[in-house]
Amino acid sequence: MPGSTVLEAEDLSVSFGGVHAVRGVSLTVAEGERRLVLGPNGAGKSVLFSLLGGQCRPTGGRILLSGEAVTALTPYRRARRGLARTFQLNSLFPQLTVRENVGLAVQAASAIRWSVRPDRLHRVLTARTDELLAQWRLEARADETISQLSYGERRRLEVILALAGRPRVLLLDEPTAGLTAEESAEMLDVVLDLPRDVAIVMIEHDMAIANRFAERITVLAMGAVVADGEPDEVRRNPLVRQSYLGEQ
Repeated sequence: MPGSTVLEAEDLSVSFGGVHAVRGVSLTVAEGERRLVLGPNGAGKSVLFSLLGGQCRPTGGRILLSGEAVTALTPYRRARRGLARTFQLNSLFPQLTVRENVGLAVQAASAIRWSVRPDRLHRVLTARTDELLAQWRLEARADETISQLSYGERRRLEVILALAGRPRVLLLDEPTAGLTAEESAEMLDVVLDLPRDVAIVMIEHDMAIANRFAERITVLAMGAVVADGEPDEVRRNPLVRQSYLGEQ
């Protein structure tokens, strides 16, 4: 069951050239929660993620992680406080191996930046890298380059790498975009296997995926929240049925 609040957005807004991309959005995510963000194209979903992740600065409102205001913090400082994010576009290093990509993610997420005993630091980082490879059954692919993986495998690996810093909140921006039905199902299996001490907020258009994942749904339209609640409650919302599900 979800626990205490780990992520809060309070009255978030941002405009680009006079266009209100996000308008007064408030969101509360509990520890371990599985939250789905739905909405038509242009609804402001990815912009909301950029606000939460620190890639974009809001013109109004604030963001809290575990009760701490992080609105003014850079993305890497938010990451150090427990927020991880994946993007729609692949961000792996294609000429490096799976092990090397995992190792870089572990090193970037490590709070240890320098040590008088570099051998000890190396052992700590190597141990965490090996832990992730074993946990997600990647040992057999560890020495293959990213370019040897399928697109679906690369997308799944990105989700796994987001766990390198042991985040408390993980933002997944359309993790099944561009995947086949089989690859989408495999991606969902990875997401559903993620540890319950991580709250997951996911943007997704595939309703079959959404129905298996969501414990709570937030629906955006024209940058504003039009519905928020448990899946059955949101599906019964007349505005959602008309504007998003296409029902009359």
